[in-house]
Amino acid sequence: MGSRLEHRAREARFWELLRQGLGRTAACDAVGVDRRQGYRWVKAAGGRNPFAHKPRSDRYLSQEERLQIADMRINGAGVRAIAKALGRAPSTISRELSRNAAAGGNYRPYSAEKQCRVRARRPKPRKLDRVELALQVELRLVRNWYPEQIRDDLARSFPNRPEMHVSHETIYQSLFVQGRGHLRADLHKHLRTGRAIRRHRGEPRRASWSKIRDMILISERPAEADDRAVSGHWEGDLIVGINARSAIGTLVERTTRYVMLLHLPDGHSADAVRDAMIPTIQTLPEHLRRSLTWDQGTELARHKDITLATDLAIYFCDPHKPWQRGSNENTNGLLRQYFPKSTDLTVHTPERLREVAAELNGRPRKTLVYRTPAEAFEQLLSDPKQPPVATTPRNRRLATETDRARFRTRGTPGGDTSQIGSPE
Repeated sequence: MGSRLEHRAREARFWELLRQGLGRTAACDAVGVDRRQGYRWVKAAGGRNPFAHKPRSDRYLSQEERLQIADMRINGAGVRAIAKALGRAPSTISRELSRNAAAGGNYRPYSAEKQCRVRARRPKPRKLDRVELALQVELRLVRNWYPEQIRDDLARSFPNRPEMHVSHETIYQSLFVQGRGHLRADLHKHLRTGRAIRRHRGEPRRASWSKIRDMILISERPAEADDRAVSGHWEGDLIVGINARSAIGTLVERTTRYVMLLHLPDGHSADAVRDAMIPTIQTLPEHLRRSLTWDQGTELARHKDITLATDLAIYFCDPHKPWQRGSNENTNGLLRQYFPKSTDLTVHTPERLREVAAELNGRPRKTLVYRTPAEAFEQLLSDPKQPPVATTPRNRRLATETDRARFRTRGTPGGDTSQIGSPE
């Protein structure tokens, strides 16, 4: 028994040192355990401190309040009088008296406090212990949907069955924490990061920025591009492979979040990126070639050649400000699920890039009122004057039930969009 208590004390001290900012290896050395034991502790807890118990919330009645209820009840006070004295809602007092009353209708505060603590014990039955719900979540995870998409889709698919609704945090905990739910242990590979453990965000890695001749900064970009009301404004970047020897170009349309990928089999020099981008941009109609925003990477040193050939204005972000092309940064994170870091990206063929782009463009997006980027982009091609996306929260709420029913089909549209970005 003594060794077990000592082991728990070491684990609690380990988590306390992590909370203070110490690294995992240093924390293991401080408590006298091997660093592999520290990794097992973190993995078993899903990256969350199991010893960080939250204090009891003020929304629950305390022992002192229950004693006051009992005293006022003996003196004949009514529910509303007690509620006013305690600063509580009358329904709270009424529920307390009916739920925790002893046999014969008498209210006993100590017995009521004990009953409350018994009901608050954990663990309770988990949502994902339901086989039907777990199966629905797994079917969506294997299609590389992330938990927030699954949460929203289940709420739409089963509107009158609350037992089939689940929060995204419950899904994450089932994947990250051992013993939380009945999801398969290997499903974490379908998350964007592929991790089986929750990690804190670290400092962003700073790239080496180089000056590009005649570049136009984002401050000079038309204001119409900022609010996404006008289509045809793009964001672009490279995702780089192992030792920066291979890369894939990514283009994202700001209004529809439509993705196009550039095949770069001969490296990612300025000439290679120019030669891949020009034929890709030329597949777009003129009204969808308004601007392109890129970071200050030297791979776009030939930007003037691209502008001359495609009539596409190119703007460059300020140094160390990737949020100025946030749609592209988010898309690159999604693409890392298909093209992991530290791998050779030249092994992926143009057909594979089109397949990945089609899968991303076929996912329903919350920001598009659960339409897919392919649907929104198809509308741009067929009716350039009609905005494909509701740009304000009010307009999003006004989406018709007919549209919502159509969004649930999640069918990838056919038509000419399958050829966009595929000059091969």
